[in-house]
Amino acid sequence: MTTIKVALAERGYDVRIAAGLLARAGEALAPLARGRAMAIVTDENLAPHLATLRASLDAAGIASHPIILPPGEGTKSWAMLAELTDRLLALGIERSDHVIALGGGVIGDLVGFACAILKRGCQFVQIPTSLLAQVDSSVGGKTAINTSAGKNLVGAFHQPALVLIDPTVLDTLPPRQVRAGYAEIVKYGLIDDADFFAWCEANGAALIAGDPAARLHAIAHAVAAKARIVAEDERETTGKRALLNLGHTFGHALEAETGFSDRLLHGEGVAAGMALAFGFSAAHGIAPQADADRVAAHLRTVGLPDGLGSAQVDADGARLVDHMAHDKKMAGGTLPFLLARGIGRTYLDRNVDLTDVAAFLNAQRVPA
Repeated sequence: MTTIKVALAERGYDVRIAAGLLARAGEALAPLARGRAMAIVTDENLAPHLATLRASLDAAGIASHPIILPPGEGTKSWAMLAELTDRLLALGIERSDHVIALGGGVIGDLVGFACAILKRGCQFVQIPTSLLAQVDSSVGGKTAINTSAGKNLVGAFHQPALVLIDPTVLDTLPPRQVRAGYAEIVKYGLIDDADFFAWCEANGAALIAGDPAARLHAIAHAVAAKARIVAEDERETTGKRALLNLGHTFGHALEAETGFSDRLLHGEGVAAGMALAFGFSAAHGIAPQADADRVAAHLRTVGLPDGLGSAQVDADGARLVDHMAHDKKMAGGTLPFLLARGIGRTYLDRNVDLTDVAAFLNAQRVPA
């Protein structure tokens, strides 16, 4: 088993990674249960994983209460937050109890936020079942729901007490979902680890195809990178953690244009957004064009979108920039962008002119 510590003093926790860990989760959760039943929040698509987890808890002498919600981004809503908190309260959840989030980023974000506000803060455990959640959203304590104004606009920083990652649960994930999660893995190489990006170029296709060793290596590497960054800047106040948003400002605009729907999965939006961030950097003489081309080529090779056309977005630059104006990172009327001086050399730029961004995006549009 690989154990990675997220060093946050009294809020610190372990991320444990091992094949088959879901079936042994009861051993890890017994100290947190303290003899009480545990609530498991999951979605309707995860019945086999729920059965495995409950069997493991039973074997450890822990009773469990499943709460099964609809799948999809629509579950990160005020309505579902109200329903979930009511059901947790009906179960008699105490502040010292640990609620289990079994699912992808939607379940993890919703459960984390519910636990942040329930009785002014109770504990939770992340057991992520998607690649994206395993390498990104389950670690770092960002929790949120969506609103009519945009994605993740209401939420809280609330760290889990423990994260259990079993790479074998990815074996049942649709290939498109695996590819979308892989975009977040590539991101760590592009931020500050050029050697890891080269590893991705050599091993990305095998990882997506299901190679166990490649998956285990990439998940552990990505989690360690995120743990290091979160420990340096837990609440995104110094600019260090903001580096994790590479591709997200462009990507969220594409997601907004496609209605935050299955037309463009979050990881697909991030992939296209990273290619656009490198393309913008190259167009303005900040990054070598060869690096931007190399990033786009790798994303295309593994089947991820590398720009507006492959993301199937034909909106003009002004409309996409308007989506960006609703970004929660907007401060003092300006929007910080993650740009790059090259592969592994991402930086935060607070002086980007949105007119230039709109012009760049217009140049990227594919004629109908």
